[in-house]
Amino acid sequence: MYFSRLRLRTDTDTRSLAQQLCQQSSYSEHQQLWRLFDDNPEAKRDFLFRRTDNNGWPQFYLLSNRQPVDRSGVWQIDQRDYHPKLQTGQKLAFSLRANPVVSRKNAHSGKRQRHDLVMDIKTKTGWREQSPAKRPHQAAIWQQAGEQWLAPRLERTGAQLNCITAEHYQQHTESKRNQKAAISYSSLDLSGTLTIADPEIFLTLLTQGIGPAKGLGCGLLLVRRI
Repeated sequence: MYFSRLRLRTDTDTRSLAQQLCQQSSYSEHQQLWRLFDDNPEAKRDFLFRRTDNNGWPQFYLLSNRQPVDRSGVWQIDQRDYHPKLQTGQKLAFSLRANPVVSRKNAHSGKRQRHDLVMDIKTKTGWREQSPAKRPHQAAIWQQAGEQWLAPRLERTGAQLNCITAEHYQQHTESKRNQKAAISYSSLDLSGTLTIADPEIFLTLLTQGIGPAKGLGCGLLLVRRI
């Protein structure tokens, strides 16, 4: 696999593309990144990405099975092979843009539906009905949602959550080409530390991502040694 950092080149006129990226949706960003893998138009998405702007300038981290190739000449791609060395008991710092949801069966259709976990917690606790002076701060709800969503998923995939900070909760509405209905989802930025319990299972998590909305920039778990 390949881990890449993508930045717009400064030796060419990339202002137009930068303005487009600043205005575009996550789905459009996904389409831009797809162009780096146009060697096989029939292939399914085999990459994860995360946007982390640098001083307002678009920047992306990309984890892919195939090597990205920029035929347009607008990207500076810093790339390396991705072969993380993991050990049982190893502690790592992590960063994740997540789509925290809870899944429940619809009483009428019998089908399972996803619900925004932050909004779900607010509904269950009667947050909106409480006076502003008594209701928990928004950040406390984000923190509860982040821990409630991530901790059990890490336990199932070879790691234990040590500490977590949740911030930058956002609600998004995306429009896909040739689709009338818009897509709505939320994102929550999570960071903290974890301990590896099963390196083999955890490696699968790193390479496949975690949670839904991976095609919209969520699910790439970035880690580093501490």
